Amino acid sequence: RGDVEAFEQLISQHEKTVYNIAYRLTGNHEDACDLAQEAFLRAYSSLADFRGDSSFATWLYRIVNNVCLDELRRRKRQKVTSLDQAVEMDDGEVSRQIPDTADGPEQALERMELQRLVQESILQLDEEYRIVLIMRELQGYSYNEIAEALDLNLGTVKSRLNRARGYLKEKFMSLELLSPTVVYRARRGKAHEL
Repeated sequence: RGDVEAFEQLISQHEKTVYNIAYRLTGNHEDACDLAQEAFLRAYSSLADFRGDSSFATWLYRIVNNVCLDELRRRKRQKVTSLDQAVEMDDGEVSRQIPDTADGPEQALERMELQRLVQESILQLDEEYRIVLIMRELQGYSYNEIAEALDLNLGTVKSRLNRARGYLKEKFMSLELLSPTVVYRARRGKAHEL
């Protein structure tokens, strides 16, 4: 009983980050919820295998990454249409997101469009680049933490991150999204707000 209670406490400490990692890898709320739950189930069933070589968080996030990457590989073999994605209509795309009421309609639409483009661009990255970018830029992990969590050399982490950033920069410049304001905000650590 004590183990279950302790694990429930660990879930409450890490559930938001686990969900965020899953969401950034899949781009879908429902899938992220399912995969986060699957990751916690795997972690619980593998708790005896946790050796303490790394922190519990690093071990757990590695499980989340593996669960998500397994699912993404499975999807490549099986084409699925999500009911949560935007619907394509004759007159254009209809988004299912609720606009931010704090902004005016135009600002909310621009922000949603930018978020959609950023998310789509991240999802277009190869899995090996996407996970490194998400862990560094959106989750705030250090290079060493990423290397440890993904069992990679430090140089490989830096190389993959550089390639991911280069791809996004090229993509945004081609879409004329990389204005001086966006570059400034990204350098000030506000890229995750996009």
